[in-house]
Amino acid sequence: MYERFYRLRERPFALTPDPDYLYPSRVHQEALNYLRYGIESHAGFVVITGAIGSGKTTLLQTLLRGLDNQTTVARLMNTLLDPRELLESAMIDFGLDPSGKSKPAMLKMLGEFLVSERSAGRLVLLVIDEAQNLTLPALEEIRMLSNLETEKSKLLQIILIGQPDLRDKLDRPELEQLRQRITVSYHLEPLDADETARYINHRLARAAVGTPMEFGRGVTDRIHARSKGVPRLINVIADAALVFGYGEERSTIDDGLIEEVIADLDATGVLGPQSDANRHASVVPADPAVAAAVAAPIAASAIATDEKLQRELAAVAAREAELKKREQDMAAREREMAEQRRVLAEQYRLLKTQTQAPAAAAWPPAPKFVQSARLGTPSKSRGSFWRRVKNTILGTPEPVLEDSL
Repeated sequence: MYERFYRLRERPFALTPDPDYLYPSRVHQEALNYLRYGIESHAGFVVITGAIGSGKTTLLQTLLRGLDNQTTVARLMNTLLDPRELLESAMIDFGLDPSGKSKPAMLKMLGEFLVSERSAGRLVLLVIDEAQNLTLPALEEIRMLSNLETEKSKLLQIILIGQPDLRDKLDRPELEQLRQRITVSYHLEPLDADETARYINHRLARAAVGTPMEFGRGVTDRIHARSKGVPRLINVIADAALVFGYGEERSTIDDGLIEEVIADLDATGVLGPQSDANRHASVVPADPAVAAAVAAPIAASAIATDEKLQRELAAVAAREAELKKREQDMAAREREMAEQRRVLAEQYRLLKTQTQAPAAAAWPPAPKFVQSARLGTPSKSRGSFWRRVKNTILGTPEPVLEDSL
């Protein structure tokens, strides 16, 4: 995307944990030293905690990359398991087959495997990531695994990596025995403003082809203020800044651009709420009974919400049916009114036609009479009488039909 524009080999702020880009900040370097000490001293339990996105997985990848071939490692990342499933997952990752075996048989097989590895001079390491999700019975199962030991040392090294609320679980009275076996413990704090600036420019330098670009101190301070020093959020903001800069063909990232980037990321919800980097609220309750107690009101609330939703849907359906009926009634009335208008128009047209037509002449025509001046009696027209006199004197025969004219 923007690599060629900024002369980079690859994206320096990718979210995948890459040990090549681990910045040796004070806290990360101390955590790495604690991990190495715990392994070399054959400590029973090593606990590393840190906020979401604080770089725990990258730190763990760096540790595992530095181990020699004399270390056998099983790594568990899905921790939503019951005690038996946890044991089976560990054995499968060690290359053992627990299928069809009882729990005592599985423990016997695992013990024999650990003894054989120790006899071959190899160290066996069980790494459990996202350990804050483990239930109390699962954590107790892990403590029982640590009992696999010789007279001089542990046969199994166990590293627990988790969020800060893992410490809350380990402080519970039920896990007193496990807590006493923790010999190395460290918490990853967020980066401060100076470390944030060095972290960003360290990654830019690692990815640069030639002279590396740098983010100014004003830019890094703004990134630190919004990310609260959490490396993952720093990566999200810095990567988005390079994308925005590339889109606008800016060779440098300035204060104005980083403000636009952060505003856009907040508007789209990419950065999420500004939570506490050192939160201690548990994600999954440690005790199954507690989990059930927490789940019960949630389930009841879900049922109540579902019933309410069903009632609302039924009310909406009823309103829609009523509206549909009203629409049908209105359509019927409109058709009836249209028919009435058509009938009235036709009647008006016929009436207008009869008024404008001439009256038809009556047949036969009424005879014409004239009033005699002397007698006052009606008579035929004067022209007809004198014509008959004329015809008599001159001898002109009278037409037969003359009387009828």
